[in-house]
Amino acid sequence: MILFIKLLLAHLLGDFLFQPTKWVIHKSAHKISSRYLYFHVLIHFVLVLLLLGNYTHWRIALVIALSHFVIDLGKLYSEPRFKNRSVPFFIDQFLHIMILFGCAYYGNIIGQIDYLLGLIDWGLVTAIFFLTFPSAILMNVLLEKMSKQISLDHKSLPNAGKYIGMIERLFVLVFIITGRWEGIGLLITAKSVFRFNDLKESNSRKLTEYILIGTLLSFGLAIITGLIYLSFG
Repeated sequence: MILFIKLLLAHLLGDFLFQPTKWVIHKSAHKISSRYLYFHVLIHFVLVLLLLGNYTHWRIALVIALSHFVIDLGKLYSEPRFKNRSVPFFIDQFLHIMILFGCAYYGNIIGQIDYLLGLIDWGLVTAIFFLTFPSAILMNVLLEKMSKQISLDHKSLPNAGKYIGMIERLFVLVFIITGRWEGIGLLITAKSVFRFNDLKESNSRKLTEYILIGTLLSFGLAIITGLIYLSFG
């Protein structure tokens, strides 16, 4: 309600105090080409920002300014059709107030969203995201030359390696944040067990080295990311 009252005050000041009769006459005569129409809209934008006292509400001020421009323009072009000139005036004011009410409601929602966003650990969000697709692309670039030197005879699920790498890096990050470093060793052991049959059947030293380098690189990225988060998070 306080937000709506401030917006209403800004509207009353802009429409009735800071709008000389000269501007009104000039707008009626020149309509969209009137420079005073744009001055009028700019004044509303500035008044909203000043009365709200918070630059983060620039979106509300912008919505009010743009809607004010559209509504005033509609009034200017529709006025000649009305015999009673008070009708477009009241319609104009009614539409403005409805916009103000909507912005006040919107501003309340934005305030709640901003509060919730303030609770988010953006460092952790960034770390999590980095260890998914960006790290997968980075590893693909680093291991590209090596991957061309090995041949996999067995079939695997599409992109399985990429998603397994993402999951394992996220597990490593969780272990580091919670201080469970022993979990990383357990994860490496589990991966080695699952990979044992592949390495045994292929009997390829290049494949073994490729998997080892990829594993160490994946775990290394996750460990470095986790340590950076603990240092600066």
